[in-house]
Amino acid sequence: MRVPCAIVLPAAGLARRMRGGDKLLEQVEGTALLRRVAQRALQASAHVAVTLRPGAVQRASVLGDLPIEVLRVPDADEGMAASLRVAANWALAVPVDALMIALPDMPDITSDDFRALIAAQRDQPDTCLRAATSDNRPGHPVILPRALFPEMLALSGDQGARAILRAYPPHLHPLRGMRALTDLDTPEDWQAWRKAQS
Repeated sequence: MRVPCAIVLPAAGLARRMRGGDKLLEQVEGTALLRRVAQRALQASAHVAVTLRPGAVQRASVLGDLPIEVLRVPDADEGMAASLRVAANWALAVPVDALMIALPDMPDITSDDFRALIAAQRDQPDTCLRAATSDNRPGHPVILPRALFPEMLALSGDQGARAILRAYPPHLHPLRGMRALTDLDTPEDWQAWRKAQS
């Protein structure tokens, strides 16, 4: 049976801008960010995968008992494209009609956001979809239809899916506020975000 939309969390990066910390292991309400985002993704799709580099023991451990697929990325040092190629191969095998790429360092994306994006993509199944801010600035997550999975397999470097989105302009789906752009890459990002939550 085909799956309307699976979700992949690319988590094979080294988080170098954290200067020794790991942004995906930072605690949010008592839960590591990576686990929190994975839990929210699972509330929107029964098919969720996380890409990890070999040896990412701590990241794997926080996922624990969650029913997700862990995809190893042996060439993770290449950048985001390595994760997306592995994710495309997984999505082709599931098989799914579309794949959401959801960055796991975005703490404000909710399970309702995931569900709303999947529903919006279902209305235009042959078109890329991209989350945006409430004032229509493009952000993340992004959903790619199955017809573009071969394009994912051809990606290289650390540019993610930018080339695909340039070639196939996405429909923008606004999310409330700035959540589609809020990612936490540095200790300063985390400090500012936590201050805003208090």
